[in-house]
Amino acid sequence: MSAWGAAAVQAVLVAAVAPLLIGFMRAVRARLEGRAGGRLVQPWRDLRKQLRKESIIPADAGVFFTAAPVVLLATSVLVAAAAPYLSTRGPLPGVADLIVVVGLLLLGAVALALAGLDTGTAFGGMGASREMTIAALVEPTLLLSVFALSTRSGSTDLGAIVAAGAADTAGAFTPASALAAAALAIATLAEAGRLPVDNPATHLELTMVHEAMVLEYSGRDLALVEWAAAMRLTILLGLLANLFIPWGVATSLHPLAIAVAVVVFVAKLAVLGGLLAAGEVFAAKLRLFRIPELLAGSFVLGLLAVITSAVLA
Repeated sequence: MSAWGAAAVQAVLVAAVAPLLIGFMRAVRARLEGRAGGRLVQPWRDLRKQLRKESIIPADAGVFFTAAPVVLLATSVLVAAAAPYLSTRGPLPGVADLIVVVGLLLLGAVALALAGLDTGTAFGGMGASREMTIAALVEPTLLLSVFALSTRSGSTDLGAIVAAGAADTAGAFTPASALAAAALAIATLAEAGRLPVDNPATHLELTMVHEAMVLEYSGRDLALVEWAAAMRLTILLGLLANLFIPWGVATSLHPLAIAVAVVVFVAKLAVLGGLLAAGEVFAAKLRLFRIPELLAGSFVLGLLAVITSAVLA
């Protein structure tokens, strides 16, 4: 299998698994709460239903509103294809660089925030303001937490970092990696809009962040936005799994190694998704003015991880 073929398999796998991950997390949460819950494939059914409907565009909306779903989904697909989920050998060396990946994630968030402002509604502007506040605190934490792992490989390329961790399993568990994992976990919750930062199941105007920006979307546009949001959660959980638990990631492009990596990657997502869903059952959403304190704490953890990795190197 060529590197381009592996990248295509990654992109298709993340796009296909993302709605199933959301369905699995909902099922776990429903079971823990004593409810029947929906089926595992229900998010896919919702997407199929929305894709068949016509998109209604508000009269005051402009180009940012119409372009945001495509930009959000495109950036998610690019990260899914470039990041080392199945193999550490990407089609274009340097494309999976840490700064490039974080920049693509930020580009999608900015596009959605501009779409919220473009509608001219109070909810859209409120959600965009909150989203940019959270993004300004989350993106530096993402950079620092992964940058702390780059000392063992001497590169900010994510594939090189995962390959170095897979080659030295004992070195993957250090005080610096523990601090970086904690920082990245908190940043993942904020970036994906999960509890305690945001509640994806609410429409209360005093608490919602992501939902406030997508209230005006409908039909195919809403399907793209929700699909991209599920992909971003899968992307972040996949990075969290492979950067700190690099076992199972193929270091070659052999079809059998890629097949094993697919199974291991899905298993990692299931474990992390189940833990996240279980944690959300017992977690409450933080007040909006307490969220910067949580994210500042994650930034400090990332900074300590970088300092610790530099001292122990």
